[in-house]
Amino acid sequence: MKIETFLSTACAICLVVCTFAGSVHAAYDATQSAGLEVTADNFTCLDDMTRVRHFFVDNLIGDLEGTLAAANSPTGATYPAGSVVQLVPSEVMVKHRAGYNAATRDWEFFELKVSEAGTVIDKRGFVDVVNRFGGNCFACHIKAEPQWDMICEKGHGCEELAFTREQIAGVQAGDPRCK
Repeated sequence: MKIETFLSTACAICLVVCTFAGSVHAAYDATQSAGLEVTADNFTCLDDMTRVRHFFVDNLIGDLEGTLAAANSPTGATYPAGSVVQLVPSEVMVKHRAGYNAATRDWEFFELKVSEAGTVIDKRGFVDVVNRFGGNCFACHIKAEPQWDMICEKGHGCEELAFTREQIAGVQAGDPRCK
């Protein structure tokens, strides 16, 4: 191989790698939310959300109807941007606009600290968001079959939770933000 061809190929590979690395970094940066800003004020009492079976949903940009349609679809659906899905007070996932993060199918995961005073975002993203039992949220949700858009329920492909529905309901009812 000629040195010119080698250098040309090496430069092309470097350009691709650097471009990919830059886009990956931007995609994982919580401040780059593709036009959807999420703050602790977005997360309130579970009772303020809409219950769907054993979890709660909302939509930060007003498309609750679209979120409910996806949540209630018997065959699966892609959740619209702004969708909020929450099982327990301290963990939540938010669907960003298309292009936010291809690896997470545009979902962002949050670990919250909740109290009577309100909500504080402890961690956000997908790599560092680990529940209080040591489970990485993304690592579990990525196992959901594609038609369920990373939502874990029985039969969606995710691992079963080690808690009964009654135990989860007790944690939900104990949301300290609810008056």
